[in-house]
Amino acid sequence: MQDFVDSINAIIWSPALIYLCLGAGLFFTVVTRGVQIRHFGEMWRLLLSGKSSEQGLSSFQALSISLSGRVGAGNIAGVATAIGFGGPGAVFWMWVVAFFGAATAYIESTNAQIYKEETDGFYRGGPAYYIEKAMGQKWYAWIFAIATIIACGVMLPMVQSNGLGEAITLVFGRGDILETSLGNLSTVKVYTATGIVLLLGFIIFGGVKRIATFAQVIVPFMALGYILVSLIIIGLHIDRLPTVFMMIINDAFSPMAGVGAAIGWGVKRGVYSNEAGQGTGPHAAAAAEVEHPAQQGLVQAFSVYIDTLFICSATAFMILITGAYNVHGAGEVFLIQNVAADVTANGPAFTQLAVESVFTGIGKPFVAVALFFFVFTTILAYFFIAESNVYYIKRTLKIPGLHLLLKIIITIATFYGTVKAADLAWGMGDIGVGIMAWLNIIGIIIIFFMSKPAIKALKDYEAQKKSGVKNYSFDPKSLDIKNADFWQQRFTDKQAALQDANKVDKPINKDV
Repeated sequence: MQDFVDSINAIIWSPALIYLCLGAGLFFTVVTRGVQIRHFGEMWRLLLSGKSSEQGLSSFQALSISLSGRVGAGNIAGVATAIGFGGPGAVFWMWVVAFFGAATAYIESTNAQIYKEETDGFYRGGPAYYIEKAMGQKWYAWIFAIATIIACGVMLPMVQSNGLGEAITLVFGRGDILETSLGNLSTVKVYTATGIVLLLGFIIFGGVKRIATFAQVIVPFMALGYILVSLIIIGLHIDRLPTVFMMIINDAFSPMAGVGAAIGWGVKRGVYSNEAGQGTGPHAAAAAEVEHPAQQGLVQAFSVYIDTLFICSATAFMILITGAYNVHGAGEVFLIQNVAADVTANGPAFTQLAVESVFTGIGKPFVAVALFFFVFTTILAYFFIAESNVYYIKRTLKIPGLHLLLKIIITIATFYGTVKAADLAWGMGDIGVGIMAWLNIIGIIIIFFMSKPAIKALKDYEAQKKSGVKNYSFDPKSLDIKNADFWQQRFTDKQAALQDANKVDKPINKDV
C-alpha cells in the first residue's frame, strides 16, 4: 500500500505541479500589482472591522475557520518533514510559496465570494461553485467537489490526527499493545483517538456556527501561545540566529539534499501548510458577510502570512536554532545527523525535541497540547469544507443522509489516522492536496483569462476606496461579471431600498 501511495504521489507531485504553484503565485502577483504588499494595511483594518449576520460569518470568524485549515500538523510536523528531507533550504522555498501564494489566495477567495450562494439560510461557496458559474464547466466542478470530499473527509483528517497520535506517544509512551483487525495498536493512541472523535462529534453535530465560535476563540489563542514560546527559545539562542538565517538562504541554492529536493519539499509542505491555491480557503471565504467580495479576498491573503511567515517560521527557527533535526539523504544515509537516527522526520518529533531542549520536562507535553488544538481545529475546517461540497452535489442529487454519512466517515478517518503509521497517512494527505491543487489552480487561471472577475472586483474596490465611500457596494452587471446571482440580487435590493427611502423623504406637493 505504501509503495502504491508513493508511486501516485510521484506522478501528482511531479515538477510540473511545483512549477504550477510557484508560477501561478508569481503570475497573480504581477496581474494584481502586488496586492499582498499594496494592501497590507487594509488587510489589518478589514480583519478587525467585519460583522457577522444570520446567514454569514464575520471576516474574523471566516479567517479563523480558514486558519483552522491552514494552521495544523503541517506547521509543526510538516515543517520538520520539509527540513528532514529537503534540508534547511526548504524553509526558504516555503517563504517563497507563502509570499506569492498570498496573491493566489486573494484570487481564489474573491472568486468564492463573487459566486457564493445562500443555502439553507447560510452562505456556501468555493471552487466547485465558481468553476461552474465562471467557467461554465459543471463536469469539472463535480470532479473538484468529489475530490475535495474525499480529500477533506478522509485523507487529510488522517494526516492531522496521525501527527497528534505521534506527539502523544512521545509524551506518554505507547502503552500496552492491542491485537486488532487493524493490526497491533498502541493503547495510548487508541485512547487519544477515542477522545478526539468524541469531541469532534460534539462540535460537528452542532453546525457551522458552533465550528466558527470554537475556531475564533481557539485559533488566535493557540497561534499566539505557540509563537510566544518560539520567541523565547529563539531569544535564548539569539547569537545563533544570523547563522541559522544564512544557513536557510545558502542551502536553498546549495547541493545539500539537492536544490530540487529543497524546492520540492519546501513547495510541497508550503502548499500543504498555507493551502494557497489548494482550494480549501475559498470555502471559508465564501461564508463571510462582507460589503464587497474583494474585502474577504484581502483578509484571506493575510491568512497565508500568518500561517507560513509567522507560525511555520517559528517552528523552523526553533528546530534549526537548537539543532534538533537530521537531514536524510539517499537510502539510510544522513547528510546531517544531530539527533538519533530512529527519530522520524515524518512527525512532530523534531519540534518536540527543540522545545524540550529549553523547557526540560514540559517541551514534549507543550507541543503535544499545541498540536492537539492545531489538529482539532484543522479537522473541523476540513469537515466544513467537505460539507460545503456535499451541499454543492445536493443541488443536483437530492440524496438523503449525505451529511450524516460525511460525519461518520470523517470520524472513522480521524480515528484510523491517529492509530496508524505516519508515512502512509502523510502520503495519502499529499495525494489529496495535490489533486485539489491541480484542479483549482488550473481552474482559477482559466477563469482569469475568460473574465478576470477577481481583478475587476479589486479595481472596483480600489476605486470606491479612493473616492472615500463609507458603505461599499458591488454591482456585477456594471463590471460585466456574469452569474454572480447573489451579489446582483443584493445590489438590486439595495437600490430599491434607497429609492423607497428617497420617496419617503421627498416632500409631497399638493394643490390647495
